[in-house]
Amino acid sequence: MAIDSLREFVAAIEKAGELVRIKEPIRTRLEMAEITDRVMKSPGGGPGLLFERPVLADGSVAAMPVGINLFGSMRRMEIAFGVERLDDIGGRISELLNLKVPDGLFGKLAMLPKLAEVAKFPPRTRSGRPSCQDVVFKGDQIDLTRLPVLTTWPMDGGPFITFPMVITEDPSRGIRNVGMYRVQVMGKDTVAMHWQRHKVGAAHWREMAEKGEKMPVVIALGADPAAMYSASAPLPPTIDEFIFAGFLRKSPVELAKAVTCDLEVPAEADIVLEGYIDPAEPLVLEGPFGDHTGFYSLADYYPAVHITCVTMRKDPIYPATLVGRPPMEDYYLGHATERIFLPLLKLTTPEIVDYHMPACGIFHNLVFVSIDKQYPGQAYKVMNAMWGAGLMSLAKVIVVVDKHVNVRNPDEAWWIALNNIDPERDVRFSMGPVDVLDHASRSFTFGSKMGIDGTRKWPEEGFTREWPPLIEMDADTKRRVDELWPRLGIKA
Repeated sequence: MAIDSLREFVAAIEKAGELVRIKEPIRTRLEMAEITDRVMKSPGGGPGLLFERPVLADGSVAAMPVGINLFGSMRRMEIAFGVERLDDIGGRISELLNLKVPDGLFGKLAMLPKLAEVAKFPPRTRSGRPSCQDVVFKGDQIDLTRLPVLTTWPMDGGPFITFPMVITEDPSRGIRNVGMYRVQVMGKDTVAMHWQRHKVGAAHWREMAEKGEKMPVVIALGADPAAMYSASAPLPPTIDEFIFAGFLRKSPVELAKAVTCDLEVPAEADIVLEGYIDPAEPLVLEGPFGDHTGFYSLADYYPAVHITCVTMRKDPIYPATLVGRPPMEDYYLGHATERIFLPLLKLTTPEIVDYHMPACGIFHNLVFVSIDKQYPGQAYKVMNAMWGAGLMSLAKVIVVVDKHVNVRNPDEAWWIALNNIDPERDVRFSMGPVDVLDHASRSFTFGSKMGIDGTRKWPEEGFTREWPPLIEMDADTKRRVDELWPRLGIKA
């Protein structure tokens, strides 16, 4: 059964022993981040945290708790999606991609359950007053400083909202986009929207700015966990994130019309900030911000969002995440993306067996890929295909290995790749777009990439020597030692 709200998700992970409630008063400036960072660095990601008495900048205690690191373990991600393994979701996508209408009446009837599953995905609009609008603030009632927004690192430019669902609409096609961009609180009713030039929300803003039209923006905080995750998913611009969330949760996401604009918001959201961007206004200086790279991203100019209305539940939880030196909670969100989107990557590059973005690579800096190599030069074909696949175009280093290599074990992947390469022969460089946050690139958002062919080399690739086999014990010996092991007195 799908989890419908953030409060239900907190209850579910607490029941699973994955939550710690902190009753001590903790400052939202730096203290909460330091506690969370220590927890996130513990084995397995540590527990989710619910700070019940967040202390605001003026020393008062906030009217709502802060939930953080709620998605920061494999088990909590599985609870969020209602699965035993994250790969189960990729399996469902594979089945849908492989749907072929069979011949015969009984074959066609057997297809109906799958087709019905697809039909359930579109979100539904709830009638009546939704939970997210139990409380409504307008005009002088709006005061964002009363929210427990975290300042996470000493050199941050201010408090930042770090786990939002930013909802915009394509002005030409009317397609909704839900993105996850950091948002700096600039005052009681103003925030700065940090959307990078590669993001869909930024494209919507540029188009409306060219027309000189004000752009409605909604920032939703907290909802069902599938919807919260979907804001981070690298979906094509034509796919509505709330439809994708419905697929993940096997139940439609319920939406409601915002109070002051025509955009829709999750009906079970905890807090909703409604506002607009005026393209006639100058950009505002946003940042610095201690980012997921482990370095500060420098201050730059971004659009200001004027908040016209704040709505919330009667019992809201303020959701936050912490980014910084890995590993962090975002590793588990990114790992879910790996597992979920593998079938879609295989759709265009079928020789891919598996891929992995290790925590140290902060997603875009390092990608391991295993392939079923069938012809010479195939590793380079795969590199080029991946650099042409959506946000994978930002990948700085791609390492390709053979299908038997477990790329989810970085030590094994590096061991094989480093043994298999002649650096001059097997490394290629390419130019292209890079992540906005890459401080080492030769220019802003543009630089080089490196591809490493760590596969076994073929004669056609210029390798004429004998290729040695991997060392492995024979099966009979391993079986006999397995039987002996309990009697050996070795604790390992």
